[in-house]
Amino acid sequence: MKKIKIFSPATVSNVACGFDILGFPIESLGDEMTISKSDNMGVRIIKTEGYSIPLDSKKNVATVSAEKLIQYLKPDCGFDIEIKKNIIPGSGIGSSGSNAAGSVFGINKLLGEPLTLKELVKYAMSGEVASSLTEHPDNVAPALLGGLVMVKSIDEENIISLPVPKDLFCFVINPKIEVKTSYSREILPSRVELNSMTKQVANLGSLIHALHTSNYDLLRSSLVDNVIEKHRKKLIPFFDEVQKKCLELGALGCSISGSGPSIFAITKGEENAKKINTEVIKIYKKTNIDFSTYVSKISSEGIKIIDSI
Repeated sequence: MKKIKIFSPATVSNVACGFDILGFPIESLGDEMTISKSDNMGVRIIKTEGYSIPLDSKKNVATVSAEKLIQYLKPDCGFDIEIKKNIIPGSGIGSSGSNAAGSVFGINKLLGEPLTLKELVKYAMSGEVASSLTEHPDNVAPALLGGLVMVKSIDEENIISLPVPKDLFCFVINPKIEVKTSYSREILPSRVELNSMTKQVANLGSLIHALHTSNYDLLRSSLVDNVIEKHRKKLIPFFDEVQKKCLELGALGCSISGSGPSIFAITKGEENAKKINTEVIKIYKKTNIDFSTYVSKISSEGIKIIDSI
C-alpha cells in the first residue's frame, strides 16, 4: 500500500462527568486525510482545504503525532499528508484529535500495521500538545477505536471500550465561534471542592453501571458535570437556554463537548434527538451566531478507510 485516504471523525469528549477520560465519535462529521509514502524522509503537510490549519510541521497536530510515531518505527520512507478540514478548529468536537489520530492511523496502515489501535493512542496524544498544551486521550482514543471509550491510562489494558445501548443517539450544536482549548483549561480551578468531587465520582461510577445494564433512568441521573461545566459555560452563548430546552425535551443528559463551544445531548432514540435539533435551532436562529447541528448515532466505528492504492 502506497497511499491511503481516510475519514477521521469528530468526537464528543468529557461526556459530562468524564473529564479528560471519556469520549465517542460522531458518525456524520469528520475530516478527510490522504497520506502517501514518499522518498523524502520525514512528514509534511502538502495540501489543505477547508478550515485553516498550520502548515508548519512543528505546529500541525497531524505531523507532530506522526513524527513521534516514525521516531519509534523508523521506516525507510517519509510521508506526505493532505487534509480536507471539515471540523472547525476550536469547536470542542475533536478538531485536533481527528488529525492527530488520523495521521498515525494512516501511517500505521501504510507500514503494514505494526502497532495496534490502542498502541497508537499515545502517539496521537502527543499531537494534542501542539493544540492544547496538554496530553488528553478522550478525543484521539474514540477516534481510533470507535464507540464510547474510557481511558484510565495509556497502557493498552486501561483503554476500555464501554458498552453502548443500541438506541443511544446524540445531538450536537457547534456555534461557529472559537474557544481555544488552552484558554478553556486556564480558567479551570486548580482545586475542587470535596463535595463536588464526590458527586462527580459517583456520577461516573453510576454512568458506567448504567451503560452495562442499559438503565436509562440511571443514565439520566449520571450525565451531570459538577466540576467543569460551571466554569466553561460562560464561554458559550445561550448554553443555559440550550441545556434547559434539551432536558425539557427528554434528553438523558446535556453538557459541553470538550472545551466548548459545542454542546451535546444524549437521547434515547433518534426521534428524540431530531426533536431537540429542531427546537435548539430555533434558539440559535434568534442570534447572529452562525452554527451547525448534527444528529448521530453514537458511532461504533472510528477512523474509516475511504480508498487505498
